[in-house]
Order: sequence, then C-alpha cells, then structure tokens
Amino acid sequence: MSTTLRTARAVRVLGVASASTALALGLAGNAFACNISEFSAVARCDGEKGVISVTDKDPSGAPATVTVFLGEMVVGTQDVKGSREGVTIDFPEEWAPNTTYRVHVKAGDQVDEYVSPDVTTPAESCKPKPTPTPSKPEESATPTPSAPEPEESATPTPSASESTPAGSVPTPAGGSSNLAETGADSNTGMIAGIAAALVAIGGAAVFFGLRRRGTSNSD
Repeated sequence: MSTTLRTARAVRVLGVASASTALALGLAGNAFACNISEFSAVARCDGEKGVISVTDKDPSGAPATVTVFLGEMVVGTQDVKGSREGVTIDFPEEWAPNTTYRVHVKAGDQVDEYVSPDVTTPAESCKPKPTPTPSKPEESATPTPSAPEPEESATPTPSASESTPAGSVPTPAGGSSNLAETGADSNTGMIAGIAAALVAIGGAAVFFGLRRRGTSNSD
C-alpha cells in the first residue's frame, strides 16, 4: 500500500471522529442549555393568601428573570437559578377566581418567552366565605305589663249560712227589735190615740149637725 493511500485513509478516520465528537458536544450542550419547557407556573393558596408559584427545573442552573403579568400590569419580577430537582419562587397576589396570568422568562440569549399555558386561578378564592350568623328576634322596647293578680282579702267575709245560725233571726242594725220589721213598734199607741180623737170629733160633728137640722124643721 502506498504512502498516499495510507495518509488519505488516516485523514478520513480523523474526520469522522472529529465530526462525531462535535455532534456529541453539541448534543451535550443542548442538553444542559436553559429551555422554556423547564419552567412551570400555578396559582395556589398559602393559607388564606394567594400566590403565583413559578418552578425552574433547569439542570444547568442558568440565571433567569421571571416576570408575572396580569393583563399589561406587572405583578412582580424575581431572579431564579434552577436545578434538576427544581427551584420554586412565589409572587404574592390576592388573585380573583377564574383569572388568567402570564409568566415571562428571560435567560440570557437562550430563553425569552412566556410559559405555556397561561396560569388560570381556581374557581374559589383563598379566603373562606363568612358563615352567616342567625339574627336574634328584636325584643319589644316597652314590655307589656302583666295583669295584676287579685289581692286576697285580709279578713274573709263569711257567707250567710256561716254567719247566721240556723233558726235564728238576724238583729237589725241600730238595735231595733223584731217588731220594727212587722210594723208593730212603740208608735202604735200614739196612732191609736189620734184615731180615737178623730172618731170623737167626727161623732160630735154629726151630732151637732143633726141637732141643727131638727131645730130648723121645728121652726
């Protein structure tokens, strides 16, 4: 075999080896380069506070700047260096339910993109809804007075059957006797005297009248 042929074969082998090495190095470089697919974001609750959490799983640890947007408004910006296990940074945000946020990542000249998909917050907020307290019935401003209880008599009044023994007649007030109830009291004698006087006067009148008439007839 000539020297020229040997030299040509050796050059060919070296070329193939160099190409293989370059390809391997290129693949290895791409494997350790920062990529947007290594970033993820989610809206969650930290107790009763809302946060937007962004996780960087870049094994190369390339420095990156993460910015969270609500529409065109910047919620916050933080720097992060990822790792194979992942590094998470939180952005405090009192997010409203069913709200969309965008997360942008800038890592040198390797990444300048938004995380896909966008972050959509849960349907319920982090703060629990207050439990309504049942209202108490309003009390009347002026209490209704209760009906007074009847006072008991200090001395009970005896009934007719209890106060008067059977068969006895109650004595009238003022000390009058039983005759006052029947009409025969002490004035009966005086009335009888007056009646007798009237009878006598009447008889005398009749007598003198008859006598005067007889005298007139004899004339």
